[in-house]
Amino acid sequence: MNGSLVVGLNAGLLAAGFVAAFLISLGFVIFFSDTGSVTNKSFLALSLSSVVWSMFNYGIYTTSDPAVMLWSLRLVMFSAVWFAYSFFTLFYVFPERNKTLPIWYRFLLLPATATVSITTLTPFVFAGVAHISANGRMLEVINGPGIFLFGILAFALDFGAIILLIRKTLRAQGGTRNSYRLILVGTAITIFLIIALNFMLPAFFGNSTFVAYGTLSLLPFIGCVAYAIDRGHVLNVKELGTAFLVSALAIATLIELLFTTGPILILFRVSLFVLILVVGISLIRAVIKEVEQREKIEKLADELQDTNSRQEMLIHFIGHEVKGSLTKDEGAFAALEEGDFGALPETAKPFVERALAESRYGVEAVSNILKASNLKRGVVNYTNVPIDLKALAQEAVDHARPAAERKGLSLSLAAGDEPYQIVGDADEIRDHVFRNLIENAINYTPSGSVAVSLSREHGAGGDRVVFSVQDTGVGITEDDQKRLFTEGGHGKESQKVNPNSTGYGLFIAKMTVGAQGGEIRAVSDGAGKGATFSVSFAATA
Repeated sequence: MNGSLVVGLNAGLLAAGFVAAFLISLGFVIFFSDTGSVTNKSFLALSLSSVVWSMFNYGIYTTSDPAVMLWSLRLVMFSAVWFAYSFFTLFYVFPERNKTLPIWYRFLLLPATATVSITTLTPFVFAGVAHISANGRMLEVINGPGIFLFGILAFALDFGAIILLIRKTLRAQGGTRNSYRLILVGTAITIFLIIALNFMLPAFFGNSTFVAYGTLSLLPFIGCVAYAIDRGHVLNVKELGTAFLVSALAIATLIELLFTTGPILILFRVSLFVLILVVGISLIRAVIKEVEQREKIEKLADELQDTNSRQEMLIHFIGHEVKGSLTKDEGAFAALEEGDFGALPETAKPFVERALAESRYGVEAVSNILKASNLKRGVVNYTNVPIDLKALAQEAVDHARPAAERKGLSLSLAAGDEPYQIVGDADEIRDHVFRNLIENAINYTPSGSVAVSLSREHGAGGDRVVFSVQDTGVGITEDDQKRLFTEGGHGKESQKVNPNSTGYGLFIAKMTVGAQGGEIRAVSDGAGKGATFSVSFAATA
């Protein structure tokens, strides 16, 4: 066998291998994207039957032995029967995910296809090879009477598939009709190429060179069908990328066959090609599973976000209603305590005082929840103007002093004569940051002191004003550090020390500080060793 013939045969193998690698990769990508879909299963069956047909078709031109040629031809016809069957099946079920095959399909068409496919392997269809050309090409075969059975079945399946496709196209609406049209285009191109390469050129021009490359004519049809199947849920780029990578690796292996002459090397290259495809299929399946898992997680995250949003709106609505009721109760008990309705009996005073305190606590707790909800939703508006933090700190300390005195705590404020001006919202910083941190320190300090301070820090990024609250209280454990500044977060033992804690104070403080360009942090040496909370803002003067 001369070198040019070897190169020609190897080029044919490369073409067949290219089709096989592409169809197998694409077929399994479609199949693994939804293994329960009857359409996807049918597409995989069509892809595999196409590959088998293309490889047997190539095999006819690799030998000059009449017996081998005959069996190669029989195998081509055998695979062609199942290709036509897969072709019809795909168009029968497309684009359904679930479709029950009728009785005539299972008990008439399938047995008939199996019977005819078996007869193609016997002399009943092809009795022998009549003539072989000088260069070893088969020119004429001896047909048996069964050739008519093959022709009738193949024509019926192919023609029936096209009729089904045309009928579905005419009945389809909107985007579905476009999918059918796309398949019609791919089918027309493929049929034209098959007729041109496998019939017209050899019959009318005596040129059979391109017969070995006839398998390439399947690509337009397979590609259009694959795209149409997946039109409703476009394949993930990662999935397609994996399929193309597998195809590229397999084809790269076959390219070396163009320059390979030894049978052992050819067998090695072909074996490596098959191995790459097998491993590639496993890789494709793994990638698709990973993509599906990620999509499920993203879907769950979206659903969780929607649920959280609805919960926020519900909490906001309920909170407003509860706050309104508690505010009315607070007003009523305050009026009773102040004697607006006359002097209270001595026995009633403790009850009214306690009820007023509980109402005020309830109003504060609900207000904190609503504040946290508004901060998360981004609906809090800030009035940022130049303010003096020293004045705000003094107000916050004065407001908290009665509570500190009731517990016997020392409460102090240390601030130098330096300017402590920043740009921010005075009310938000005073009420939800300074007061919050000071009252928090008092609540978690059974004895000792709470020291508040203001200072300026000089850095490369400019001066910053630092507000600190240092206490001698219960301290913060390493585990509790993780829950600080979280919504509704409590320390492990915090509610034993302060049962009235809502867990929203530090969260509100952090959100308020962050919204105005500041930073907040907490440090502690551990349980029972106190803690220091500090807030810093960019200084303006």
